[in-house]
Parts: sequence; C-alpha cells; structure tokens
Amino acid sequence: MATEHHIVASSKSGTANPALSESRRVSAEFGPLIGPAAAGDRAAVTEILRLVHPLVRRYCAARLGNTSYLSVTVDDVVQEILMATVNAIPRYRDQGRSFLAFVYGISANKVADAFRRSQLHPSYPTADIPDVPSTAAGPEEWALASERRDATRELMNILAPVHREVLVMRIILGWTAAQTAEAIGTSPGVVRVMQHRALNKLRSELKAA
Repeated sequence: MATEHHIVASSKSGTANPALSESRRVSAEFGPLIGPAAAGDRAAVTEILRLVHPLVRRYCAARLGNTSYLSVTVDDVVQEILMATVNAIPRYRDQGRSFLAFVYGISANKVADAFRRSQLHPSYPTADIPDVPSTAAGPEEWALASERRDATRELMNILAPVHREVLVMRIILGWTAAQTAEAIGTSPGVVRVMQHRALNKLRSELKAA
C-alpha cells in the first residue's frame, strides 16, 4: 500500500481508472442473477463469481500490498472471499445496499482476518541461493519497504474502519465518490465528507509526528 504521504498528496489529483466502468457494468449485471443464485442455480452462482473475481482481486491487492510478510497470499484471500460470497448469497437482501457493497463488506472482513492471522503467525521467508546475479531489491530495500508499510498501517489505524475503506477505494483504487458510495452503501456526499475528515486527521497526525 502507498504511504500516507502519497495518499494525502494523491487526493489532490484524480486519476482515471478502468475499474470504474467495469464496476458499473458488473453492478448492472448482478440484478437478474441474485434470485436464481440464491435458489441454488449453479450457473448463476458461477456467473456471479466470474463477475466479482477481478474486482475482488484488485481490492485485495490494494489492501494487502506485498504479502511476503503474511501467512497467506492475495489469491488465498480472494478464494476465501469468493467462497464466503457463495455461502452468503442466500442471505442477501436488497435493503438499500447493493450486492457489490455486500461483497466488499465480506472482502473487508477477510482482509482484516488475514492481517490478524499474520500477527499471530508471521511469515519470514528465507532467500534461496540464486543461480545468476539478481537485480531484485536486496535486504536493505526490503527492510525500508517493511518499515514504510508498518508506519502506513500504524497511521491508518487511527482512522475508523469505514474511513480506511473510503481512502483505499478513492485514492488507491482511484474510484469516484459515486462508485465508492455504491460499494459501501452510502451517498457520494457522505463519501466526500468521510474522505475529507480522514485526510485531515492523517495530516494532523503527520504534522504532530
């Protein structure tokens, strides 16, 4: 994940993201699939998973970043989310919250579980002896990246969970306020307010550090 210095700076410049149109298309295609899927139609379930998979993977990659320190990979977490989605489809009810928001709620919980597991069972990969010289990052670069990641996570922890989600979707994934609002089940105006408050809180914390 990018550092909070990058997050604060990036908030001032919007960048187009092809994921936006993809998310809108997926949201439109869910409608006729939810009922049959909840009734046990395997083809409908398969189609839902096909639609959400790239969105969920993109979300997990943005939230988890480099997973070398985790006991699971991004793909592991994605699979957990997809399985949980299948099990949860019969419980979904459209009560003002889109199915996409429902899936992202599951995703947020599974990502949080991955971080909790990494604290209980950290992974420390060991280096293999290379056959040829490597241009990859060395121990110093990995150490610095780890420090930045830890500092970023510690700083983000001062925010309410929903504010963290808003920053990830708006700044890391590059989503619009409307798309973020759809994902978390609120309005674009509320998203903008939450983003503004979260960024102000991060700026205050950085100045005080």
